[in-house]
Order: sequence, then C-alpha cells, then structure tokens
Amino acid sequence: MNRIHATAVVHPQACLGDDVEIGPFAIVEDGVLIGDRCRIGAYSLIATGTRLGADNHLYPGCILGLPPQDLQWRGTSSVLEIGARNVLREGVTLHRGSAPDSATVVGSDNYFMVQSHAGHNCRIGDRVILANHVLLAGHVEVGDGAFVGGGAAMHQFGRIGRLVMVSGLSRLRKDVPPFLMVAEDSRIVGLNVVGLRRAGWSWDEVRAVRRAVRILYREGNNVSQALARLEPLATASPAVAELAGFVRSSRRGICTRFGRGPARDEPDSAA
Repeated sequence: MNRIHATAVVHPQACLGDDVEIGPFAIVEDGVLIGDRCRIGAYSLIATGTRLGADNHLYPGCILGLPPQDLQWRGTSSVLEIGARNVLREGVTLHRGSAPDSATVVGSDNYFMVQSHAGHNCRIGDRVILANHVLLAGHVEVGDGAFVGGGAAMHQFGRIGRLVMVSGLSRLRKDVPPFLMVAEDSRIVGLNVVGLRRAGWSWDEVRAVRRAVRILYREGNNVSQALARLEPLATASPAVAELAGFVRSSRRGICTRFGRGPARDEPDSAA
C-alpha cells in the first residue's frame, strides 16, 4: 500500500510501484516511473522522463529529471534512469539527457551527499559516493566504487575510473585512470591502496597495478611509451589491462601531474 501525503502532487499518469512513500509537498510529474519501496522526501521534485528502480531513498529537496543545462537543448524528450537502492541526500540534482532520446544513467547502491549534482548525459556506475557539493558537468563518466570528495568538480566529457579516490575540492580537467588517487588541480598522488583492499583485492593484484603506475608516472615515460611497456604486464593482470585500456581510450587525455610538489603547467595533450 502506497503512502502519499495529502499535500503531495502526483500526476495521474505517473506509475508507482508497491509500498511507495511520498512526503509533504513533493511533486511527481507525468510519466514518471517509481519502483517498489521508494521513499520520496518532502519538497522533492521528480520530473517527466525520470525512471527510478526499487528501494531508492530521496531525502527532502531532491530535484530529478529537469531539462539539461545545455544551450543546444531544443526541448526534445530524454530520460534520467536511476537503478536500485540509491541514497540521495538533501538537495541532490540530477538532469536528464540533452540529445533526443538520450539518457543520464545512474547505477545502483550509490550514496550522493547533500547538494551534489550530475549534469546531462552523465553515466555513473554502482557503489559510487559523491560527497557534499560535488559538481559533475555534462557527459561525465564515473566508474564503479569511486569516491569523490566534497566540493570536487569534473570538466565536461571527463572520466573518473573505477575505484578512484578524488580528494575534496579537486579540479579535474583530464581523465583520472582507475585505481588512483587524485587531488588539487588534476594531480595524481598515488595508488588507492586502501580502496583496493576494501574492494577485496589481493596483495598480488595491488603490486601488479603499483608496478603499472610506476611505469606510467614515475619512470620518465610519455603515455605512448608507457602503454607499450604495459602490454606484457596487461596479459598477466586484468587490472593492468583495464588501466591500460582506459588510458588508451582517453579522448581528453589523462591527468599527468604526479606527486605533491609545486604545481606546473600541464600540457594540453597527455599523449
């Protein structure tokens, strides 16, 4: 049995699953799909084009599925797809896709803290944590298990790899390869060893990726040289293969600054 507060506004054409709770003054627009056992907090707005899986918990003031902040958007239909068991804290905003019939996609088991934002056409994996006031511009991709610290911002079309840890207040202008830690202005500061161990990695797996990171960042190789040297390691380690594949497929280039020394200008291309 659904529990809808008397002050909530739910469009007759919205589709609600079983045991859904909608709080005071919340608004659910035409065509919205809400899965079983979702809880929608007070003053939240779920706009047309939004599809929620089961067991999502929206705290008060969440705004989901409004049109993209894209000057090229021409009013075409698009969607926001959200998986299951996500927690969206107060004031989270997620926009739907920009191009016709495109989508912003959020996976499952994520935790988005107060006033974090993901723009149009972002693709966010599973078990991702966005801390307070994180800003993801349009078309950003975030891999499974990544942690993005408070106030960090990612440039449009950027990518954050799997199990990356982003320090609070970071400015990310380039892609962040998987398994690394990044801070300040796109500066790689090491391997996310704690995160890898919490994800169940063996020490052999950690050591293989640590060797790959040394080749990529600490032995004076450019990116092309590093990729060539990573090939034999990649055949023996799926994680190294994933790291190398991410770097090879980067369109914006990867973060190339390494360490905690004085900032230097980063080249426009990481290739």
